[in-house]
Amino acid sequence: MRELLRVGAGAGFSGDRLEPAAVLAQRGGVDYLILECLGERTVALAQLRKHRDPTRGYDPLLERRMESLLPLLRRHGVRLISNLGAANPIAAGEAIVAIAREQQTPIRVAVVTGDDVLALIDPDELTLEGGTPIAAYGELVSANAYLGADALLPALQSGADVIITGRVADPSLFLAPIAHAYDWQVDDFDRLACATSIGHLLECAGQLCGGYYAEPGRKEVPDMAHLGFPFADVDARGNATLGKVEGTGGCITLATAKEQLLYEVTDPFAYVTPDVVADFSTVTLRETGPNRVEVRGATGKGRPPKLKVSVGYHAGYVGEGEISYGGVNAMSRARLAGEIIRQRIGKEFSEMRIDLIGSTSLHGRSFNPRDQPYEVRLRVAVRAPTAERAMVVGEEVEALYTNGPAAGGGTRKYVQEQIGIVSTLLERERIATQVTLREWSRDAQAA
Repeated sequence: MRELLRVGAGAGFSGDRLEPAAVLAQRGGVDYLILECLGERTVALAQLRKHRDPTRGYDPLLERRMESLLPLLRRHGVRLISNLGAANPIAAGEAIVAIAREQQTPIRVAVVTGDDVLALIDPDELTLEGGTPIAAYGELVSANAYLGADALLPALQSGADVIITGRVADPSLFLAPIAHAYDWQVDDFDRLACATSIGHLLECAGQLCGGYYAEPGRKEVPDMAHLGFPFADVDARGNATLGKVEGTGGCITLATAKEQLLYEVTDPFAYVTPDVVADFSTVTLRETGPNRVEVRGATGKGRPPKLKVSVGYHAGYVGEGEISYGGVNAMSRARLAGEIIRQRIGKEFSEMRIDLIGSTSLHGRSFNPRDQPYEVRLRVAVRAPTAERAMVVGEEVEALYTNGPAAGGGTRKYVQEQIGIVSTLLERERIATQVTLREWSRDAQAA
């Protein structure tokens, strides 16, 4: 049994930077590189892309990421696990093999499927958000269950260089290689909880190193333009030390680790994942050196009988119009412009939002009403059942050029199809997962 396993976080969301993953593969000494690239809305939008083109539906940056990473993975003996497959993991696996063939890089890819459970969804099932039947939301476009580490273990046992999945719970992507390396049982809940806490700390990549944490004058983070991404050295009991590659920007401290540990955790006493209900209240963090934090002590309370399912539905179209006002009295002119739009088309839409960006756009109100900014950008947005209806708001805002207050400029109009997200639960035994292998080698090419 090995002494320590090093797992690295190479991406924390679909649009994350590309180069930190390459740094980890090349200089990080990692055994496994994890790319967490899938969110609830991300997979629903991917389903729409797949519907339009059956060969797509995987992450838009997959090719760019893999073109740079595949040679490094091969050269340094690193295995990669990622949910880059999004709505079409099989096509993602084939795309990776095609890149490997072009690069003449031998590869074995294991594709994990089974998270797409749209056919299993009962329209009368109630949502977790409000207890409303799913059918009440209208046309469904996707339903993806949060798979756990157990779905990934057969792929890891296949010896694949790259494991590609669709919707897998974020910390499970990290738990799986740890459980595989140390041959943990799926009911060893305290160890699973420890690895879940590690996965949760790593899953947002740069956040652990000061991203989404920094605040000038209060929480300084060095060299954020070259922010490093983290890794964890994990032992057989699930204890770990967090770190980052020497010479990269950012920092790993008790403060960054504490913020990330509590990030998006509704109940730290019962953090529910497909693998375990983890108690983070028992976790201890200890700074052991520069950019090194030790993590110990999470405990587990069994695993849930049902898995969370993220359900995407067609929520119509959002139309937006924007225009800027500058100079003395800019706020009053922007307010007048918004009121003009409200009077002209407000009754035509069930939902309209008017924002004064820089004053009311985040909180819906100004907390310093006597403050008069020198420039304000007005944004008006509506929700409509069709793209044509949604276009109306942009047209009305554009017309403010010559029909509104003085000195408006820099208009923009925009229409986007919207996907709404709700959640429900599904019995885990109803969800069947599968591993499909795709590979390329020089011997196969010669044959």
